[in-house]
Amino acid sequence: MYELIRSSQLDIMLMLCGACAVVMVLIVMTDFLARRRKQILIMLELVAFFLLWFDRLAYIYAGVEGDKAGIMVRASNFMVFFLTPAIVLFFNMYLSDWLYKEGKVTVRLKRLRVISVLSVAAMVMAIISAITGLYYYIDDGNHYHRGGGFIIAYIIPIICPLVQYTVIRQHRKVFTKFIYMSLKLYIFVPIICGIVQIFAYGLSITNMSMVLVSVSMYFFTYVDVNKAAGQAHELELRKMAEEKRSMKRLFDQTATAFVSAVEKKDDFAKGHSARVAGYARRIAKIVGKDEDYCDRVYYAALLHDVGLIGIPDSVIKNEANPDKWDYEAIRRKPKIGKEILSSITEYPYLSQGAYYSHERYNGTGYPDGLKGEEIPEIARIVAVADAYDTMTTKKRYRDARPYFVARESIVKGSGEEFDPLFANAMIKIIDDDNMDIDEKDMAAIESEFSCKEYREHVSRAVIIDNYLTVIEFECESNAESGEEYSMPSVLLFDSFDRRIHDNEKAIEAYKYAEYGEIWFDGHYVATAARNIEVTERDIHAGRSGYKIIAARYDDHIRLEMNTEDKQFEAIVALADKTKAAYIALTGENCNIHNISVHKTEEKINENSIRRIANAISYIDRIESDIRNIQIDRDRSAATEGIEIKDILEIAFHSMSLPTASLVWHCPFAIVFAADDARIGGKNYREYALIKLNGEIGETKGNAENKFIMEKTEDFVSWDSWKAANKRGIEYKISLEKHGNKILFEAENSGIRVEDTIVIKDNVNKVYVALTGDQCALTDIRIKYI
Repeated sequence: MYELIRSSQLDIMLMLCGACAVVMVLIVMTDFLARRRKQILIMLELVAFFLLWFDRLAYIYAGVEGDKAGIMVRASNFMVFFLTPAIVLFFNMYLSDWLYKEGKVTVRLKRLRVISVLSVAAMVMAIISAITGLYYYIDDGNHYHRGGGFIIAYIIPIICPLVQYTVIRQHRKVFTKFIYMSLKLYIFVPIICGIVQIFAYGLSITNMSMVLVSVSMYFFTYVDVNKAAGQAHELELRKMAEEKRSMKRLFDQTATAFVSAVEKKDDFAKGHSARVAGYARRIAKIVGKDEDYCDRVYYAALLHDVGLIGIPDSVIKNEANPDKWDYEAIRRKPKIGKEILSSITEYPYLSQGAYYSHERYNGTGYPDGLKGEEIPEIARIVAVADAYDTMTTKKRYRDARPYFVARESIVKGSGEEFDPLFANAMIKIIDDDNMDIDEKDMAAIESEFSCKEYREHVSRAVIIDNYLTVIEFECESNAESGEEYSMPSVLLFDSFDRRIHDNEKAIEAYKYAEYGEIWFDGHYVATAARNIEVTERDIHAGRSGYKIIAARYDDHIRLEMNTEDKQFEAIVALADKTKAAYIALTGENCNIHNISVHKTEEKINENSIRRIANAISYIDRIESDIRNIQIDRDRSAATEGIEIKDILEIAFHSMSLPTASLVWHCPFAIVFAADDARIGGKNYREYALIKLNGEIGETKGNAENKFIMEKTEDFVSWDSWKAANKRGIEYKISLEKHGNKILFEAENSGIRVEDTIVIKDNVNKVYVALTGDQCALTDIRIKYI
């Protein structure tokens, strides 16, 4: 290593000189440094440059004969010894400037002042040495030799940096990480090299190291300033973000106050704007809009009804003529809203939401009769969100509609009233919001209530399924003198809203069907149930309270009803398998309390309940390539998987069951993969759920679906479509496979469905199965082309 450095040190010196020159140019061009610090760094690099330059010349001319060589050797060695303490001096100036300017040190440090004096003294000693030969002398052959006082020349370059380090160490907290690192390198690297050079005669590693750390000083300063600039930029960004959040909060509060003023005009409008805004934001997010756009949609929806401010209260409350709504006055709302919000020029989308949200996708809306993409996108989003919340909340002139009725309206209105993209997103929100509602309702059942009159209060309902459900409670009579009868009872029913109803409108709206009522003394009343049988069993006395154990299999329910001294088994035959079944508690002249509900993990089978009525089947028809299936509830049954290869055509007969009432009570097709070719089988992955009424189900990222639904000239109306399905129609679907891409096509009764499925998984076989909701599929024929 020694010989390598020795033989190459002239080239190394030249390279380091070049580096110094480049750094000097960079410092001159730099704008981020203060003027004084910039001057100090330039002088530091300049001294380092000449130090190494003259050191190199001393080596070049050493031992060369001639007057010129003699002058160059003497001048070069003098400059080396003169500039070495000059390096210490300018470094001292750099350190002082940093401490006093950046470090905010107010007291002038004596140690640094002493070092400046000693550095100047060392430069004077270099002049004296050149005359006296104290440090070195040059012989007649122009060879360099160390003098008797050579070691004195190293006192300042070694001792002074050590003193400087004590200052740096004392004030280390005022230095940044990179500056602190550069200062330590500047001090200790030359010291270490200087000690080595005392014993390694013929090498100039001290001067080379001083130049090297001088060059590094600039780069460390650059990195430090760059980091500081980055931190300042980040701080500024955080400040701007906080200001933006503050402005957003202010805007939100202003908008909310505006909405509050609007909603005071109509008691039935309270909360409507906030709910519409929430739905609209979720729609925008589902279709892939960024956060900023979602915010715009939210505020446009929040203020979409602001035009109501200009509508007289008498019109809104319909006081003048309760039997007739002043539609002309109400239709002025969009124009008034636009006039109010147009003054907010920074946010033009606000006025768009207010003005165009009553336009309809097919051009039948108002105020301008725009259609399709002529309507601003934000207004198309607000329209579907507004429609859903309007349908599902109570109005002055009608009760709230059940969510499934509103869902059907959105499905029917897709492509007509509403943009299909946003209608599908709204349907997904509806489905998500109403998922697992049974568990939520069961968890919310009250713990106690009181009944004076018969059925004065009915508990919240608990769903009965094929897992045993245990309901326990205590009951005491609250009958007064002369009121002899006191007894709790059990109601069995089905209703879309899981509530008991007794008026005709609610019964029709929620498809309410009461199967029967059973009392704890064994008597019962059968209404919509086909049959009820109650059998008393022997029981050992001693238990306390009331207990019900309920379960269902297909169209039969079994209840085990226990009191302190009696036990009954009740078997209930439902109208068919399509209906849900709920149980609720009520009574007469009794207080029911300490109610608890527990769903067990014990699942029953067909042998668990004794049948008291024959099963109702709608598939007693011809079977073709695969078995017929009756789907009583959503996806409750499915065909076996049919492998998709080349071009596959499937034809079948479908008939909606008598209980079917909604447009999605129809056949579905599921595209999937599974090791056993069955829905829900081993390694099951679902790629598409296609409802033949024109809906697409959600996949879990296993595939991409490009879904298209359109109405052909054969489409008459949704009522006609449902009627045709009730009578029974022939369906035909086709699937064409190309690698990982599958093209699905179907057309029936004027509804054309197309889906391009791109499968992301690496699977060899892909299958399709038929299923549905409240329909019977028969005569299923398979054909490969």
